[in-house]
Amino acid sequence: MIEKAFDRVARVIELVLAVAFILAVVLNFTNVVGRYLFGVSFLASDEVQVFVMVGMTFLGAAVVTRRHEHLRMDVLVQFMPGVLRLALRTAEQILLIVLAGFVLSQSYFYASQMWRIGRTSDMAGVPMWIPHGTVALGFTLILLIAAWRLVNVMARRADGRSAPADGEVRE
Repeated sequence: MIEKAFDRVARVIELVLAVAFILAVVLNFTNVVGRYLFGVSFLASDEVQVFVMVGMTFLGAAVVTRRHEHLRMDVLVQFMPGVLRLALRTAEQILLIVLAGFVLSQSYFYASQMWRIGRTSDMAGVPMWIPHGTVALGFTLILLIAAWRLVNVMARRADGRSAPADGEVRE
């Protein structure tokens, strides 16, 4: 049930980011045509495109984390004994939880400050808590995914099963 919920959330994020990317490309194209053909430029377009890229980066990182598609240097892991592989997976998830928790706390604090003072972007007037909040949201999702994986890894340890290599069995 939790696995399906994570998959649904990842799919929704993926679709929203795809639409946002298409809109950013259209905005960029429109701005280029306006600038070079008509001498008119939409000043906020660069700002909006940066905000879309921020969302794509941090929300996309949650999707990549969910799907085990992040870059890894694990050629030797597949040759390790199951117990060592399980210990490595446990340490990996704990480290990810600590790092994601730290970034989440910092980004949440900053986004809430932007909300509190009512800060908006200079050109587009976008409330700044939105792009900063996407960082917090992305790391919240990464933290939840890592915590769920840690629970599964610990359950494997309790059952005496070894950790699968990435891609074998989805945790």
